[in-house]
Amino acid sequence: MKGLAVCVGAAALATALAGCVVGPDYHRPPALVPAAYKEAKGWQPALPADAMKRGAWWAIYRDPVLDRLERRVAISNQTLKAAAAAYREATAIVAEARAQWFPTVTGNGSATRSRTSGVGSTSLAELGGTSGFISNSFLLDAAASWTPDLWGRIDRLVEANIASAEASAGDLANALLSAQGTLASDYMQLRVADEMARLLTASANAYAASLQITQNQYRAGTSDQSAVAQAEAQLEATRAQAIAVANTRAALEHAIAVLAGEPPADVTIAPTTAVIAVPQIPAGLPSALLERRPDIAAAERSMAAANAEIGVAEAAFFPDVTLSAQSGTAAAMLASLFTAPARTWSLGGNLVETLFNGGLNQATVEQQRAAYDAAVATYRQTALTALQQVEDELAAQRILADEAKAEAAAVTAARQAESIINNQYKAGTVAYTSVIVAEQTALTDAVTAANIRQARLVASVALIQALGGGWEASQLPTPAAVERQNPLNFSPIPPSDSWPRFLRFWEL
Repeated sequence: MKGLAVCVGAAALATALAGCVVGPDYHRPPALVPAAYKEAKGWQPALPADAMKRGAWWAIYRDPVLDRLERRVAISNQTLKAAAAAYREATAIVAEARAQWFPTVTGNGSATRSRTSGVGSTSLAELGGTSGFISNSFLLDAAASWTPDLWGRIDRLVEANIASAEASAGDLANALLSAQGTLASDYMQLRVADEMARLLTASANAYAASLQITQNQYRAGTSDQSAVAQAEAQLEATRAQAIAVANTRAALEHAIAVLAGEPPADVTIAPTTAVIAVPQIPAGLPSALLERRPDIAAAERSMAAANAEIGVAEAAFFPDVTLSAQSGTAAAMLASLFTAPARTWSLGGNLVETLFNGGLNQATVEQQRAAYDAAVATYRQTALTALQQVEDELAAQRILADEAKAEAAAVTAARQAESIINNQYKAGTVAYTSVIVAEQTALTDAVTAANIRQARLVASVALIQALGGGWEASQLPTPAAVERQNPLNFSPIPPSDSWPRFLRFWEL
């Protein structure tokens, strides 16, 4: 069709003339990052074999049950599925923006048969007709319109939407890391609850034996009833503590099930006597943190999107040019529809420039500049918060290690005192009150030591999270990858493989 060919030629000319992209080009602003961590001074780095594996960072704990549960998070966690859907939505928005680069082409075909009224028509009356006039109308045409991106508005819009999609990918990676970290933290507490249950059960068994001895002494007349009552009270209090630990363990098991995307009733984590060792975690350099935290990467991409939006707003100051063309055929008889006399065509152009809108365009530009400044501040604050979290967890690791060492010495001394006083009681040289005090002190110190172990394990998980969990900014999808995942040329992946490649860590 001649009209469309002319339009395509005009479009090609406009494309050749295009290339002016308004708005500032993006350059990442610097973040406030020190040369080294304050708490890393004197910190002994881990051996190569202890370093976090990329992606499956929980492997550092060498626990097969934890490994199985963590892998379920990325597959079944419903919160993460919502975040994954948000990422797919962001890639679709990129496709919407890209579509504006291309012309809009429409086709139209119609066939009409109509009858006019035969009443009150002078022309029909003169012809002697009384039944009206019947006519046919056939139409077939195609039309195209295109607004060339002379000022780079669509370029900037696509740039902004791609950066937003990359930010959404960062948010998804951060949500995954958060869920995995929460599950690991809950798992560590559950395993310490197992330790606590074993400790309390052993103590309760020892107290039951002491109660039996005291009852025998009472029946033999060598002990009074108060000693029996004290021994019984100590036993029941310890059993009550064991019941409370069982309740806490059940709640942790339920929380782990939900994080793994399973109904609580379907998940049972069997107790074990294995003790998880507290790993040594390399801190690395603060500058590397900017590339190892998905939340920082997401904030940086949001900053890039805000920068591109300034260009979108500035493009409104320039006129829009729209080219249009139409070509087709129209006839009263179907046989004549494709003859030369039936052809129709039209070409046109339209230029629109806003002459006055009360300062709307300038206000929009200032709004986008303010949004960019806010994004820069958010990026820098996210980096500062990340540094704080690393410093906090490094300090916790160091301080808790010292506390654990001191508490271990206290437990050893308390157990020795408990043994000595028990022997003295059996020899009849001390009252049972001394036994109770010694046993309670030993149990309290042992419980405190277990709580410190729990705090160290939880802090180690928090430190791995703070360091990014083995994630790297290079795992974010590139702009080309984002465009490949849009609905124009991307087939939806099946539900069983619904995670973007950059998040399937264990395949890396």
